[in-house]
Amino acid sequence: MDEPAQTDSGIPLIDFHTHRDGSTVDKLLEFAKERGVKIGIIEHAGTKENKYPVVLSNDDELKAFIASLEGKPVYKGIQAEWLDWASCFSKDAVAQLDYVLTDAMTCRNTDGSRVKMWEPAFKMPDDAQKFMDGYADFYVEIMATEPIDIMGNAMWLPAQIEKNYDAMWTEPRMRKVIDAALKYSTAIEISASFKVPRLPFLKLAKEAGVKFSFGSNGRGAGVAKLEYSLEMAKVLGLTRADIFTPAPAGKKPIQMRK
Repeated sequence: MDEPAQTDSGIPLIDFHTHRDGSTVDKLLEFAKERGVKIGIIEHAGTKENKYPVVLSNDDELKAFIASLEGKPVYKGIQAEWLDWASCFSKDAVAQLDYVLTDAMTCRNTDGSRVKMWEPAFKMPDDAQKFMDGYADFYVEIMATEPIDIMGNAMWLPAQIEKNYDAMWTEPRMRKVIDAALKYSTAIEISASFKVPRLPFLKLAKEAGVKFSFGSNGRGAGVAKLEYSLEMAKVLGLTRADIFTPAPAGKKPIQMRK
């Protein structure tokens, strides 16, 4: 695979969080080339309880997705859904991917069921601070139990409490997430679409030695738009050593942790 372009500080220009939804690989590559960015294409993966236009749920589906990207200058990944996604696949099939990305935007409801917090139907619990304690713990649970490479859309908050962002993501909660990222070797995505994490978290994570990736969460013309990611990288003084690189064969999380 061709080496990606780099920033002046040597950071590879890679958008690891793009989707094919409603487009083609070749069209995404056109947009990426225009912006001088290499892309990683991901597909949602997990049980069919996760409602998306496409959800890879077994080895055959996963291998077909991988095959569809063969010969293309892209990284291959999945966006793992919920805590049981790995049960759908064999280790060998997952190891054929370059990386596994997930996020915490589908969270555990008060009754234990999964809930998509970005949907209008999501009802925020009355006690926002108690919710946030559980939300920080959920981040830790994901990283501790799931063989992932990247925590995408990191530190995102639902609209109901986003206006009180700094009061929600207190330093103890941020440090809890950062400690888990370090312990479980999970990269934190700097999301250009949601403009998270915000600078206070990023500074703490940088000081702690956390690795970062860039992601647009883009579809179609939205891919490879990394303005916020690159702005934060410049402010933080990130170098290539701070940036996520897919693990080599034999060293992937699915092989090392499960």
